[in-house]
Amino acid sequence: MDRYESVKKASILGLIANIFLLILKGTIGLMTNSMAMLADASNSATDIFSSFMTLIGNKIASSPADEDHNLGHGKAEYIYSLLISIVMIVLGLTVLIDSIQSLWIREHFHFSLGLIVVAIITIIIKFILYLYTDSISKKQNNLLIKANSKDHRNDCLITTLNLFAIILAYVNIYFIDSLVGIIISAWIIVTGISIFKESYDVLMDKSIDEETKKQVIDIINKHDKVLGIKDFHSAPVGYQYQISFTIKVDGNMTTFSSHEIANHLEKEITKKIPEVFLTVIHVDPVRKKDRKKANKE
Repeated sequence: MDRYESVKKASILGLIANIFLLILKGTIGLMTNSMAMLADASNSATDIFSSFMTLIGNKIASSPADEDHNLGHGKAEYIYSLLISIVMIVLGLTVLIDSIQSLWIREHFHFSLGLIVVAIITIIIKFILYLYTDSISKKQNNLLIKANSKDHRNDCLITTLNLFAIILAYVNIYFIDSLVGIIISAWIIVTGISIFKESYDVLMDKSIDEETKKQVIDIINKHDKVLGIKDFHSAPVGYQYQISFTIKVDGNMTTFSSHEIANHLEKEITKKIPEVFLTVIHVDPVRKKDRKKANKE
């Protein structure tokens, strides 16, 4: 299954599951006046939006390069991830305010076994979705599905806290319900900020990470005809990077031979390092007296 189809399938499954959970949580939350369950329902609402945005963003990002977009449409992943993060932060702040207010108002919710059942169902469904999306995220290196995977994992922990608050409410300890609502909303906000930062970095053309850059340079340095490297630049292209740099070679070498070195390096780097989408190399001939100055980085 290719990258687009696997992410599409995971998004549809997440969408269906989250609509089901929103209905369950929202209904039981309104019936019992549980702030923790209502916060959990709000979290499911963001999950629905996230799954929907993942579907759209993944479809656009999978579109091939064309005359107007020579490097493809990969950045669509990050644009839609940014939208997801903003909605998460806004909704998280709204639920946080409501949960804090409920601490002072002290409205007790009505305990119900339905709360426990809904919480357990949520934990089971979310854990299964987490395992599924996490495996796809690792295989496909897709930020949209990675965000979904993190969200499913967080939901398991969040709903576990919710279940804890429900059980305490059974013995008339009600304030924990509002505290859990605060924790859940804070978690939503933190997750949203994390996704926002990762998306923002790519959209602002953040350079390739140092570890991957070192892998590229190690490949170049193994070539004994390369006397030096300079002007290394990189820019994200979706989940991959375009890199460019200049190699210094013996000025007495023929133009054909020097460009053969560059062509070989371009193919080797692209083949060995999956993070690299395109490699562009400029050849700089070095005069004999300048060879000693051409130190490799």
